[in-house]
Amino acid sequence: MAKKNSYDLAASSRRSWKTELKRDWVVYMLFLPIIIYEIVLHYLPMFGIVMAFEDYNVVDGYFHSPWVGFKHFVDLFSGEDFLQAIRNTVVIGVLRATIGFVAPIIFALMLSLINSKKFKRTAQTMSYMPNFVAAVIVCSLFTQFLAKDGPLTLFLTNVFGAENQNWFANDKPPVFWIIYLLMGIWQGIGWGSIMYVAAISQVSGDLHEAAALDGATRLQRMFKITLPSILPMILMMFVINVGTALAAGYDNILLLYMPSTYNVSDTVYTYTYRQAFGAGNNNYSLSAASGLFQSVVSTILLVGSNALSRKAAGSSLF
Repeated sequence: MAKKNSYDLAASSRRSWKTELKRDWVVYMLFLPIIIYEIVLHYLPMFGIVMAFEDYNVVDGYFHSPWVGFKHFVDLFSGEDFLQAIRNTVVIGVLRATIGFVAPIIFALMLSLINSKKFKRTAQTMSYMPNFVAAVIVCSLFTQFLAKDGPLTLFLTNVFGAENQNWFANDKPPVFWIIYLLMGIWQGIGWGSIMYVAAISQVSGDLHEAAALDGATRLQRMFKITLPSILPMILMMFVINVGTALAAGYDNILLLYMPSTYNVSDTVYTYTYRQAFGAGNNNYSLSAASGLFQSVVSTILLVGSNALSRKAAGSSLF
């Protein structure tokens, strides 16, 4: 009887799906371009992973290049430059996933404490603007401001007695990391706060009114009502941030770093790019091995942080 019921349930499910497909076929057709896009540009190129296990060359192609197994992974982890890139990636990724992640939350909470709607809208608009400025322009601005004769450098020198130098040419570990973090916060704090501002706006005003009648201050209401209410959103964004932490904003780093600062600015992404397309390199196999390593680690981080979020707060991305 139980077996028959399971068959009936499966058949009913198939009929329900077919009925839904027949009824809403237009909606499903709208998804078709997205599915094709994902398959062509994201799934088919994954076949290139095979290069990580070959001595790939353009003439022989994927199918005739000599198979070398894990040789390129051994070479990768034997190289001091790659281990250095891993260190930089981890440091920058941790900074982005902690300070860089918390900054938009704090900004959104600060906006929620402002009563003036006009001031709030002005502050939000001004904070969104840097996100729409091209990375090339942002990097160029910061490079000029922090050059040896740049206005920000002169200000730091005259007011705080800092050394007059080109700050982006400084190869001491904390300097590049801190500047890069601050640049990322300046560019992304407004845009990153949009989701939190939207979540805060959905918090019931009755809760705040009741707490205010009980004598709760604004800060107490923020920590006891607002933060717990937007916790699922915070956890979802945290999972996404952890999953992309190893990317470490590689486009900006490509525009900012130089050979003299590779020891503090080179990341796994930029190392991979340089091995494949750098002058005189064209080592596609080593680059593919590096990219595969990063993809595997990013997947583990994403799944792990999602499982941790589900276990700790009962909220997860998937």
